[in-house]
Amino acid sequence: MMKHAFFILGLGLLATCFKVDAQQGRAPMMGWSSWNTYRVKISSEIIKQSADAMVEKGLDKVGYQYINIDDGFFGGRDENGRLFCNPEKFPNGMKDVADYIHSKGLKAGIYSDAGANTCGSIWDNDTFGIGVGLWGHQQRDLDLFLKEWGYDFLKVDFCGGDKLGQDKKERYTSVYEGIQATGRTDVRYNICCWAFPGTWAINMGDSWRIHGDITNKFSSVKQIIDKNLYFAQYASPGHYNDMDILEIDRGLTLEQERTHFSMWCIMSSPLMIGCNMKTIRDESLAIIKNEELIVINQDPLGMQARVIAYSGNGIVLAKPLENKRGGIRAVALYNPSDEPTTMRVDFKDLCLDGKVTVRDSWKHEDLGTFRGGYEATVPANGTVVLKVEGKKWYAPSVYEGEYAFMNAFYEDSYYPEKDTKLLGSREEASGRHVMTGIGGSPENWAEFREVYSPCKQQATLRIHYFTDALKSFDITVNSKAMPSLSFQPNKGKTAGVATVFIQLEEGDNVIRLSNSKEIGPDVDKIEVVMKRKYE
Repeated sequence: MMKHAFFILGLGLLATCFKVDAQQGRAPMMGWSSWNTYRVKISSEIIKQSADAMVEKGLDKVGYQYINIDDGFFGGRDENGRLFCNPEKFPNGMKDVADYIHSKGLKAGIYSDAGANTCGSIWDNDTFGIGVGLWGHQQRDLDLFLKEWGYDFLKVDFCGGDKLGQDKKERYTSVYEGIQATGRTDVRYNICCWAFPGTWAINMGDSWRIHGDITNKFSSVKQIIDKNLYFAQYASPGHYNDMDILEIDRGLTLEQERTHFSMWCIMSSPLMIGCNMKTIRDESLAIIKNEELIVINQDPLGMQARVIAYSGNGIVLAKPLENKRGGIRAVALYNPSDEPTTMRVDFKDLCLDGKVTVRDSWKHEDLGTFRGGYEATVPANGTVVLKVEGKKWYAPSVYEGEYAFMNAFYEDSYYPEKDTKLLGSREEASGRHVMTGIGGSPENWAEFREVYSPCKQQATLRIHYFTDALKSFDITVNSKAMPSLSFQPNKGKTAGVATVFIQLEEGDNVIRLSNSKEIGPDVDKIEVVMKRKYE
């Protein structure tokens, strides 16, 4: 279990409003996508019936808005290169479908590929997906999708882009600029290249996929959760790590479905239903309509839950809501194991003193007032989600290395040898992980971006590290350079500690570690020792 919280920024529960104004940073998208159930075997009838079902089932009333058409609608291009849809599947065209979706008070989404061919042409042998990607026709297609047909969301895949050897950053930036050129400022943009694409994407995409396609196996759900455990620092209001379409009502047990929905909610993933909404079972419908969970996902802070402890056979995560410095948190006790386990959240890991009230968000039940912590038995493959509220919050002193913003962090699903590998596992580290491989170039730096101080004050910065050889970091605090800090070799399993005195400003402070010439040490965590921790 971690010794302290690394971030803990207060929470305040969003009561009833699920829609967040675009100017304030949009909440994670909620809706339905055609891919999981239908793949390329879609039609206007299926899409319209899905829009009908969303309204009939009351899903729109709890925040689900988008009906997204994935791959499979293409018909080809005419002699002038103009894209057209499959006339057998969509006899009245794509604008007709978008207009129908809009008539239901919903928003419409559509699909393309950064390259020439779509994923369906490769994996589903859909010959209509050949030559219909954005490559070579980009602005014309974007104008068609967003201006002429009136779609509100665009998912851009990379199967065709990869086949052409395209540079992801260049292609997705170009598509983003093309969307802006349409004049539409309300369009949501999803970057889909099946791994964290790089920090270049986090202010450009409304969301970006972090993993390969989900399947209706609990092992797949767990893999995606594991992948997203240490990506919280890259999410922000309006920009989210996309854990893929929900596999609820597609073969998981109800306990697994509750875990699936719990973790997508607390980790601020888009919530896109993937089942046949016309035939969804009542129990699964109740899961995706749980408003106490939806409120956690749609919180206007747009913050993703982070790991605060390991407990029993599971992991404890916490997420701030509404007020960074308030006393309310959403907490998940996540048990991926196949056996029940006893798990505990310690309130000190939430930076809360005194009495704390606890509510179960699945049972819709107030559990009482507690001191020190709360313990529960979590079923196999299960997750308990709690709303925890205390009166007295204090500034954290420990920030885990694995949650530093690593500027050069990048993963590649097709070519893992290209991964920057800046996140490493290490059992003896306080959070079982370290920041590793920072340095060696001017771009490969890391920042702790929300080091909070209730006032302007001097503090002691202690960097807990591992290294077999003498190494160093250049340090800046709020862009002010400090003397370079050396890290002596420390053999064995105990982290070394390097210390420097720093000046903190009131509010959030930014501490950067860098070395333009050489790789620095692995960082377990930083500890900021302040005289004053309370407001």
